[in-house]
Amino acid sequence: MIDPGAFEAYRNSPNGKTTLPRLIAGVAVIVVFWVLSTLAVIFAGMSVSAWLQAGAGQAPDMAGFLATPVGVLTALGSFAGIWIGAWVAMRFIHGEALSALFGNSRRISWNGFAKGFCAVILTSLVSEILLYAMQPEIARGTIDFMSWLTALGPVALLTFLQTSSEELLFRAYLPRGLAKRFVSPVVWALLPVLVFTSLHWSTAATPVMNVMGLTTIAVFAALLMTLVYATGNLGASFGAHLANNLFGFLLISHQEAYNAFALFVARPLEGAGWSEAQALLIGGIGIVSTLLTGLLLLHPRSPLKVEPDLG
Repeated sequence: MIDPGAFEAYRNSPNGKTTLPRLIAGVAVIVVFWVLSTLAVIFAGMSVSAWLQAGAGQAPDMAGFLATPVGVLTALGSFAGIWIGAWVAMRFIHGEALSALFGNSRRISWNGFAKGFCAVILTSLVSEILLYAMQPEIARGTIDFMSWLTALGPVALLTFLQTSSEELLFRAYLPRGLAKRFVSPVVWALLPVLVFTSLHWSTAATPVMNVMGLTTIAVFAALLMTLVYATGNLGASFGAHLANNLFGFLLISHQEAYNAFALFVARPLEGAGWSEAQALLIGGIGIVSTLLTGLLLLHPRSPLKVEPDLG
């Protein structure tokens, strides 16, 4: 049982300007800034890539560019627009400070952040062991160790930018605003989870793998929303989401498009050749890993149990 007190304070914190039309307008502003920042950083990134490849006489194409180290960093940097758009929406549409989205105390709980980060790292290791037992095809990545060490800082910072912006929009701005107007969690919790999940549709994956991948993402997104519900703060969801993505970007990658900085690469999940049984098993491992993360962060006897932010 989760005490709803923290989230009740969080959902009642918006002022009277948090109406449904203003919320829709705010989302539109955030999306516009997200699109503009994406176009800007991709243009800048491709310009840098073209300059670096000018000596080789190669013209970078979009798909090839996004798979390069510069392309990966560019893709992560494109999420800056969400932060900018959220600030504009909160300041000029709702008349609130951006920090109101962080939690009841109006600041990120770094204790919750650390617990969320540690819990996901632990369960990701368990998940990788199970995946290796099923499909022991892990090879050394293309990046050398010294380059990997050099890239740790920039990749971690840009990954935090990416994951925190998604949490700001899908676990704070939308749920907080919707919960102010609607009592049912079907509206303020399920709707943002479904929108977030749908954005991860992969055209390269097989239908069964796509369904299982989206199911796993939906369960993870539901856990992140539960952490905000339990704490009234974004700290734990920030840490959990960052650990999840950093593990795949820097340690063991299962995505061909984002393995430029990974020490090890496994068979791409979006590739062909996976059987339905394997896809179901992979999805099951992901769901069990997420549920285990939930136990670590929410069970009363867990040393990683998150605490509510009561302001």
